Amino acid sequence: MAKLTKEDFISALKEMTILEVKELVDAMKEEFGVDPSAVAVAAPQAGAAVEEGPSTKTVVLKNAGGNKIAVIKIIKEVTGLGLVEAKAIADNGGNLKENIPAEEAEALKAQLEEAGAEVELA
Repeated sequence: MAKLTKEDFISALKEMTILEVKELVDAMKEEFGVDPSAVAVAAPQAGAAVEEGPSTKTVVLKNAGGNKIAVIKIIKEVTGLGLVEAKAIADNGGNLKENIPAEEAEALKAQLEEAGAEVELA
């Protein structure tokens, strides 16, 4: 018997009625002990997890920009640091927050960029 290609199989499926497809699925369950519809549902979910990036990020301040006072206020607010420590980060740059959820990191980056800072997510 010649090997059935994927294209031949799909063409044959297109010509079947719903009842015939159901009978084919039932026969595959019986023959192989696997529900083909369960495999088809599980495959996209596994692929979706691979497409996502890291779940945590580090917010790195590269440059405070021209509105340094606004950036210092944001740094104080999000880190809980005092004025001197927040100003040091604004002057020298560096890691602002490490290993925070990606959504929180994106929001903080947007807030700092709105104030004029140059920010990077690592």
